[in-house]
Amino acid sequence: MIEALAHLRPHHEELRKRLIRCCLVLVLTSTVAYLFKDQLAAWCMQPLYVAYPQLGKLVYTKLTEAFISYLTLSLLVGLAAALPFVLYQIWLFVSPGLLDSEKRMVRTVLLWATLLFASGALFAFFIVLPKMLHYFMSYASPTLQPMLKLDLYLTFTGRMVLAFGIAFEIPFLMVMAIRTSLIQGDHFRQKRAYFYIAIVVLSFLLTTGELTATTLLSLPLFALYEAGIIAGRVFGGKKTKQTTGDSSSG
Repeated sequence: MIEALAHLRPHHEELRKRLIRCCLVLVLTSTVAYLFKDQLAAWCMQPLYVAYPQLGKLVYTKLTEAFISYLTLSLLVGLAAALPFVLYQIWLFVSPGLLDSEKRMVRTVLLWATLLFASGALFAFFIVLPKMLHYFMSYASPTLQPMLKLDLYLTFTGRMVLAFGIAFEIPFLMVMAIRTSLIQGDHFRQKRAYFYIAIVVLSFLLTTGELTATTLLSLPLFALYEAGIIAGRVFGGKKTKQTTGDSSSG
């Protein structure tokens, strides 16, 4: 037992060193982001002012609301900025124990997962969010004046960006599930109805029950799911056939 603990100690020290570095970088990037909090908040609110120029300004109704909103925004931006460094530290920790083929696979997974998440986040902020805000602000009238709160707007924006960033991982995760033989190639096609229901429920929860927002979020998710089925046939077919052939020969 003592020998086993002594053997694990270098790994614990290495993990602790990596975690400390990640935390320090996260604190640094979040601090820098907080120094530019006004510019970041203005950038986040730009789609809202484009959708409804008459709005003028946002409001906050609690003493700590603005501070917490700016702090949360700074942490999210700091986390996004520190993510490449965090992934690199994780790679340095796990790579010595991996084979060359496993290293190539991990690098491919990290690359595609990062690119897809970034694509989804950018798609949400620059395409989906402006259209959604334009629709919601169309309800404003001379007798109905919108008075939006800072924290609720930033929360709504962050939730949409995060939801689409995760949603863009759907085709990639489906292909990986098929290629690793966790799921048969035709599983997603056969269970399409159940997954569609799950997508609607997830969209409803992410948009806090707003039916229009639920629809605007569900439709791209349906398209991504269908793209995952097609990608699974293209990139996962050989793996599935090979696995089926091996099992039948055995």
